[in-house]
This record gives sequence, C-alpha cells and structure tokens, in this order.
Amino acid sequence: MTSQSRQRTSVYWDMFIHPAFGDQPIYVAATEEGLCQITFPHEPFEYLVASVKKRVADAQLVQSMEQLRPYCTQLKEYLEGERKAFTVPVDFRGTEFQNDVWRELVRIPFGETRSYSDIAIAIGRGKAVRAVGAANGANPVPIVVPCHRVIGKNNTLTGFRGGLAIKETLLRLEGAGSYKAKGHQRYLF
Repeated sequence: MTSQSRQRTSVYWDMFIHPAFGDQPIYVAATEEGLCQITFPHEPFEYLVASVKKRVADAQLVQSMEQLRPYCTQLKEYLEGERKAFTVPVDFRGTEFQNDVWRELVRIPFGETRSYSDIAIAIGRGKAVRAVGAANGANPVPIVVPCHRVIGKNNTLTGFRGGLAIKETLLRLEGAGSYKAKGHQRYLF
C-alpha cells in the first residue's frame, strides 16, 4: 500500500460563536471517537490545524456542522447555564500521564475547584505537581475537560491557556466562589 492510498483520519471541525466569548469564534474538532480539540478566541484556525496534526498525524480536516452539532449543542447549553455535565465522548490523545490528569479533571464536580496538588495526589503522583500543571495547560479540550476548575493551592486563579478572564467567567458561570480573583498568569501550584 502506498502512502497516498493509506486511509487518513477524518477530523471534523466547525466554528462556534457565543456571547460568553465576546461573540468571537472558537473552533471545535472531533474524530469518530470523540471531541479532540477546542480552541479559545485568541487562537486562530491555524492553531487548530497545528494542534490537531500534532496529535493526529494523519488528520484530514473536514468542516462539518452536522458532525459537530452534538458537541456545539452541549457547549451552548453549558454556557447558557442549562448543562452541568457533558455526555459527549472525548478522544484523549496524550501521554499516559496527561490522560490520567485529564480523566481526573473530568471528575471535578461542576461548581467546585481543586488545586494542582489535589490532582497530583488523586492520580497517585503526589510529587508531580508541576507536571500536573503542564498537563493541565496542554489540555486540548478545555471546558468539557474542565481545566478551568484547577486553581492555585492558595485559592488564587493561576495560568490558563484561555486567559484568566475566561477562566473567571467559567467559574462564575458554575457558581464557584472559593477562589481569589487576584491571580497570576504563571502557575502557582
């Protein structure tokens, strides 16, 4: 079989616009297995392409509103306060450690927060706090895998790929109030 006849992996994508993000577009992508990427408003389409191809080397991006409808519907419901848990599948494509962290993030209940230390302990790697922070920051499907629910050990907002304003917006939407808004863009574990 030649490389040209090899089957490529379809990664479906679409644009999602919502007032929670100032009506700026974000991009949502999924494989047949599940959600694999959500961008933030400051991340252009090229970021989506590069991120997807980093994890799905043979990706063929295909715009499809129909394929992304369940994901975008649940995002909209969440952002409008109508959904507290996501039921769409997620296609985790990271290292074993990253996948452990991301699966633990999904276990953080709506409206609650955890520290990086809490996550490290929960996955049985209590001394890997900084690595947890790096895995949290590498989360390709924020919101659905709620990395915004992780705050500093001193209850302050900490680094977030989408920016601290979006992190605070998401926490407020969930009614989480156990943090101090005076955060810091860098990680404070």
